[in-house]
Amino acid sequence: MLITRYQYNPILTKMDVPYPVATVHNAAVVKHHGKYIMIFRSHKLNGRSVLGIAYSEDGYNFKVDDKPFMVPAIKGIFKEYETYGIEDPRIVFIDDEYLITYSAYSKHGVRIGLAKTRDFKTVERFSLITEADYRNVVIFPEKINGLYARLDRPHSEISPWSIWISYSPDLKYWGESKLIMKPMQYHWDEMKIGPGAPPIKTPHGWLHIYHGVFPTMDGCVYRLGTALHDLLDPSLIIAVGDEWILQPEEDYEISGYVHNVVFCCGAVLEDDGNLKIYWGGADTVMCVGTANIDVLVDHCLNNSRPALG
Repeated sequence: MLITRYQYNPILTKMDVPYPVATVHNAAVVKHHGKYIMIFRSHKLNGRSVLGIAYSEDGYNFKVDDKPFMVPAIKGIFKEYETYGIEDPRIVFIDDEYLITYSAYSKHGVRIGLAKTRDFKTVERFSLITEADYRNVVIFPEKINGLYARLDRPHSEISPWSIWISYSPDLKYWGESKLIMKPMQYHWDEMKIGPGAPPIKTPHGWLHIYHGVFPTMDGCVYRLGTALHDLLDPSLIIAVGDEWILQPEEDYEISGYVHNVVFCCGAVLEDDGNLKIYWGGADTVMCVGTANIDVLVDHCLNNSRPALG
């Protein structure tokens, strides 16, 4: 078993939130001044999403703030593109500040917003960094060859639900986009794939935990896998683990708002080389497990499949 589930999962449910919500899921987690901070997605009782915030000393026991961290904007250009809700955050620390990417939904489709914070007490919306029909944007936690780099998942009929990479000099204008990874036919991720947690730097490359989806007669199954990107040219994928590292198995992952889902937006590397990996279970609750980063790297290198096969 590559990931060991925490024995007291789920670690956060709607019952832990001091305001009315239907779900708690798809959360980004970072370590800030020695404490864990979780930015999680919740469906309100009208079905639209907001982002809440929770704090922990150990990465397992979280206390939710008494009000949401971010709600849909009420003025400016962000208001028009966040009308239907904001979802699925990812967080990286770079240039002495935290960058938060999130999905913004409106009648125009889904775009990616970028916000910034230094203390998780105040947050500033910076830019809408994609056109419509993009999701799952994760930014690398350092510049590469002088540029910011990101992974994303646009949708197109020619190359559906694949992972691309783009670069930016200023976080606002992005280009040099390139398709780098596709679903593999009749594989556990054959229907669609998408970036998950922000990539983690290792001596062997950038380790990226992504999600893959397989269609069944009973609906789709969301699982987690791993890919390894070159340190100097992350558009080059060194290896993709042939097998998934986590699939829905527990009741809280199999049954819920969307059944048969494990979906990761965040992971924290500890000093001992172990990762705390956070995932939403069945789009309803938050869960955590641990895995050794060297074991995940070996999983990619020693049992790999093509990135564009």
